[in-house]
Amino acid sequence: VNMGTALIYDEEMTRYKLLWVDPACKIEVPERLVVSYGALVENGLADRCVSIPVREATDADILLVHRSAWTKKAPYFNLIQVMDVKNQFKSNIYHCAKLALGATLQLVDNVMTGKVRNGLALVRPPGHHSMRSAASGFCIFNNVAIAAQYVKQKYGVKRVLIVDWDIHHGQGVQYSFEDDPSVLYFSWHRYEHQKFWPNLRESDFDVVGKEKGAGSTINVPWNKVKMQNSDYLSIFFHVLLPVAYEFSPDLVLVCAGFDSAIGDPEGEMCATPDIFAHLTHLLMNLAGGKLCAVLEGGYNLKSLAQSVCQTVHSLLGDPAPRPANLEGPCNSALESLQCVRSAHRKYWSCLKHAADLPTSDISTKRIKLAEDEEEEKLDEVEKEKLIAAMVWPQPVKRVTPPTRTAVVLPDGVACPDRCKHFSLSEDPDPLVFYISVLSQGCSDASGFIQAVLGLLLPLGYEYDPSLVLLVQTPGSGICDSVWQQLTGLLQGLAQGHILVLMQRTCIDPTCSSLLGDAAPSLGQLHAAPPEDVEAVENLRQRLKADWKLLQTTGEFMKATSLSYTNVTSTEL
Repeated sequence: VNMGTALIYDEEMTRYKLLWVDPACKIEVPERLVVSYGALVENGLADRCVSIPVREATDADILLVHRSAWTKKAPYFNLIQVMDVKNQFKSNIYHCAKLALGATLQLVDNVMTGKVRNGLALVRPPGHHSMRSAASGFCIFNNVAIAAQYVKQKYGVKRVLIVDWDIHHGQGVQYSFEDDPSVLYFSWHRYEHQKFWPNLRESDFDVVGKEKGAGSTINVPWNKVKMQNSDYLSIFFHVLLPVAYEFSPDLVLVCAGFDSAIGDPEGEMCATPDIFAHLTHLLMNLAGGKLCAVLEGGYNLKSLAQSVCQTVHSLLGDPAPRPANLEGPCNSALESLQCVRSAHRKYWSCLKHAADLPTSDISTKRIKLAEDEEEEKLDEVEKEKLIAAMVWPQPVKRVTPPTRTAVVLPDGVACPDRCKHFSLSEDPDPLVFYISVLSQGCSDASGFIQAVLGLLLPLGYEYDPSLVLLVQTPGSGICDSVWQQLTGLLQGLAQGHILVLMQRTCIDPTCSSLLGDAAPSLGQLHAAPPEDVEAVENLRQRLKADWKLLQTTGEFMKATSLSYTNVTSTEL
């Protein structure tokens, strides 16, 4: 049962200001928290969440990742100070950093003990750049990295997924787990061939982890600015989600940096705030719904507040907005997508069918398009003017319908708890994305999930239906947990308008999913049967010319791909 969404916030974390000489520090301001929390209150979201008090992190918490010799110096930073309400300066950032970490751990505790299903910690200073022995990039303690170690130690969690959608590479998190196969770290980040901060070679696509942790670090470098919603979704559909389902985490931690949203002076991207509604929704059926989002960056106060609200709406189970501006991924995004898939194909069975890298010199490390060179000629003043002039529509108001789930049942079948029974008196909306899943199409869970993530979701998002009609045919052979995953994922389409037609079996699991309960974990998935991979890839190859979100290689790449000659009875 959906147990609620936690919101952790304490005004105390607004009571310091960065006073570094570097003018870049002017963006990390207390107002980041003030406007985010204010927007949640204004939109009625804060009242719907479970308020969790903040605690200070202990020295033992800090030492889970950081080294003792460094942390002893932390209280005495002399270039970072705080302005209190009396307009007097004092050194308060160490206290606020301990609150930020403590808030993160409070969120994790409440999710892991089942007091809430998921939640968001609104904290500052951020954490994902902080390293074992050094502060970095506004970050003092590495909140999410420590949280991952904390749950492994306290709750015996075996596998943790960290999704870092901040626009900067979280090198501190990567360094903490690069040799640890129990933590899968995914990061997309502005890279521009190592020209964007933190300017690390270790941020590129072919850095995949070390020793036993090889394959557990996934870096997606953005080598151009102005990435859009389609670029973000393509990476989720064709890299993150397939690997995440195969990994099967016990907990999902999100480094929720919203500098990857439109209008941000750091990111310079064009993804609109509503995309975070979908990114959050797509992660919510992993780990049985246990998801903890922790604020990182986000420096445009308007898009930051909107993105925070979109994230919390989804955590609360509100229907996602219709996906906007899905024009297909750009060539630069496809280049990065192909490079990442190729680099990880030997580590993840879901990517073994990915096209290999070409033997030519074209790669994300070498190519530099002429338009990039032109953009670099813009000075900082011109860039600021362009960003300031950007406008985007206010996200559509998201409202939970009074009747979330209705069930049309055969005679003699009792209506499940929490559902309303009614008679179907009208035909469905004519704009329907119809999906029929046949047992002959995919013979086990691995193949089925691969088809859902690599075909059905990209097609569904690009088609943008007003209603999803999901039909389970007699003798489909689909187990309850897989069916719940499908039902849950498809609710991101059509603003949650989904009609399920089915037989007498699987009624309770279907209604549970429609009511917003997370699907149970499928466990670590093995390699899909070759015939399933062949069927899915053959169909994707046939459709990708007409459906851009099915593309995984750019026009400029003459990559080799597997040849498929037979089509099984997988149908769409």
